Amino acid sequence: MPLVSMTEMLKKANAEGYAVGQFNLNNLEFTQAILQAAQEENSPVILGVSEGAARYMGGFKTVVAIVKALMEDYSITVPVAIHLDHGSSFESCAKAIHAGFTSVMIDASHHPFEENIETTTKVVELAHFHGVSVEAELGVVGGQEDDVVAEGVIYADPNECEELVKRTGIDCLAPALGSVHGPYKGEPNLGFKEMEEINNRAGVPLVLHGGTGIPTHDIQKAISFGTAKINVNTENQIASAKAVRETLAAKPEEYDPRKYLGPARDAIKATVIGKMREFGSSNKA
Repeated sequence: MPLVSMTEMLKKANAEGYAVGQFNLNNLEFTQAILQAAQEENSPVILGVSEGAARYMGGFKTVVAIVKALMEDYSITVPVAIHLDHGSSFESCAKAIHAGFTSVMIDASHHPFEENIETTTKVVELAHFHGVSVEAELGVVGGQEDDVVAEGVIYADPNECEELVKRTGIDCLAPALGSVHGPYKGEPNLGFKEMEEINNRAGVPLVLHGGTGIPTHDIQKAISFGTAKINVNTENQIASAKAVRETLAAKPEEYDPRKYLGPARDAIKATVIGKMREFGSSNKA
């Protein structure tokens, strides 16, 4: 099956009351694990790629080539989108689109509102011309993810959310409502009242960043308030690192990377399967 944009999969998720997971790629094993999990669970999936991870893996074109080749080798039949996570500029989004990404996030949330609208509109025009979906962000998601560092959390303004959607034509919106990138210090405290209002006013599927560590009841509540995409990376990274440490602790003389990265891949796959079931996307492909 060819790569697809996020638009239809998120509309379907919204209509049927589940969320599609975005699981970030960090290397070959992450890519293998996530695709295998999606196929086994018969779940649509979004492969998130940060600018830093793309550089690490060789570049946007390399990432697309790896994904396409694995989809063919694994006979993947479920919907798969490759999504630029936290695109920092129009230029970065354009490079990803021309490399074959089927979805991009333009994160101009740190700029003044009018500048965010101007940049996002430019990205939407290019992306939609190529059949690519666009996610934008308002407010500040705390913590650190790759190149993106934010001190504290700033809630998205419902008025600005409605205006951003109307003026730019984005396909989905990530309003910052208390989630953070990386592990939580204490219990997550999501702004569900604001989420409900933004969902009623924005009219597009919502995105929850920082999905690691959020309790299942909060996940279900977020889905009921229009969240159709949930991003997970830290949880997979932790599971992967734990498996590598355990393997090398048990066999300190081991040097074949396949012998310690294989268990890491299995741990990522098990984590992704668990998330797909939690988000309700299993058997929705």
